[in-house]
Amino acid sequence: MDNNFMREKKILPLVISMSLPMVVSMAVNSLYNIVDSYFVAKISEDAMTALSLVYPVQSLMTAIAVGFGIGMNARIAYCLGAGRKKEADEAAVTGLLLSAVHGVLLMIICIFGMRWFLSLYTDNEELIEMGLAYANRAFLFSVVIMLGISLEKVFQAVGRMNSTMVCMLLGFITNIVLDPIMIFGLLGCPKMGMSGAAYATGIGQSVTLLAYVAALIISPLPVSFSKRNISFNKELMKKLYLVGIPASLNMALPSVLISSLNGILAAFSDKYVLVLGAYYKLQTFIYLSANGIIQGIRPLVSFNYGAGENGRVRKIFNTSLALTSGIMALGVALSFIIPDKMIGLFTENPDTVQIGVRALHIICTGFIFSAMSVTCCGVLEALGKGLESLIISFSRYAMIIIPAAYVLSKFLGAQGVFFAFPVAEGLTAVASFFIYQSLRKKELK
Repeated sequence: MDNNFMREKKILPLVISMSLPMVVSMAVNSLYNIVDSYFVAKISEDAMTALSLVYPVQSLMTAIAVGFGIGMNARIAYCLGAGRKKEADEAAVTGLLLSAVHGVLLMIICIFGMRWFLSLYTDNEELIEMGLAYANRAFLFSVVIMLGISLEKVFQAVGRMNSTMVCMLLGFITNIVLDPIMIFGLLGCPKMGMSGAAYATGIGQSVTLLAYVAALIISPLPVSFSKRNISFNKELMKKLYLVGIPASLNMALPSVLISSLNGILAAFSDKYVLVLGAYYKLQTFIYLSANGIIQGIRPLVSFNYGAGENGRVRKIFNTSLALTSGIMALGVALSFIIPDKMIGLFTENPDTVQIGVRALHIICTGFIFSAMSVTCCGVLEALGKGLESLIISFSRYAMIIIPAAYVLSKFLGAQGVFFAFPVAEGLTAVASFFIYQSLRKKELK
């Protein structure tokens, strides 16, 4: 496959052709949690609360997988752009092996540490048992998750976005079919409740992984997966983790944020914890759609940067910022037009729905500002500037919002936590703009 189209095709059609399949893929990925939540909410509100408490750990695992995958993606695309195929091959094979190791370690840590984690946020034994019923099954698929996401990033690095979309769709369709069957015991299947939701998701993720393997066999990629390309040399490892670790931290910070905010909100009512969990699943649908654009442009930026096409890198940034802003504007519109319908997916309690509607109205005012932060982080990672990207994410998810939420909650109650979101997004957008402008003057002349 000739990758020169990344350097030669017109910017807007190129960004759209690379990003549109990823928008679909990321939207589908976000639906995994929404579908699980929808069916789990039919069990009980306590079941939904338990799932909300487990969600940060699931997000953390995904963050590590995606973050390291971003390191692989950036290295592979950069090496292909610079004409160094052997190094691209080594990055792909070695990255997959390391991903499997990450999966084994995380499976052990998450399963054995889950009871302790849940006990930090509730002393309700029934909630803890529900959370364990889901988590202990879901994390059995940790290696599958790691390998599937790593292969996704390899496919993206070489421009095979449509293959990624198809593989993710196959897994999602499997999940959405199995969820009601395994949760409620339909079609002769035993009724498994929370455990069924976890198994359905894990089987769906396994189907996605198998689909990637099948795609590799049917239509090989321009990188080789031969065992002779295994390389643990210091320079390669440094390149993978130099982007991968900050990217993982970037992705993990929302989980840290949710856990911190859950601690603040739990002092007011479990209903606020449920609302925050519901919001994060809803905003994931919006932000992962925007991230689909970032996933699409990341190999374009890396490839063109490696090829010395700095002017194209600047144009790709501007185009993606405009598209991302459009998606965020859609998120604002939906939050004002149908907030009750969206929160109603996760609870039938009218008091909880009312709390959720008010929370959406407050939080969504920061969506537009976040377009700058999201786009800057993606481009910086693609350029190998993991530390700069991490600074933006740390500001957005920890340094500003957590102290703001704590202080505002003292004056405004639980709603103060929700007001902290637009405050953090606005300030971080300003910081992101100046970081990008500084980089542009130094390296993208």
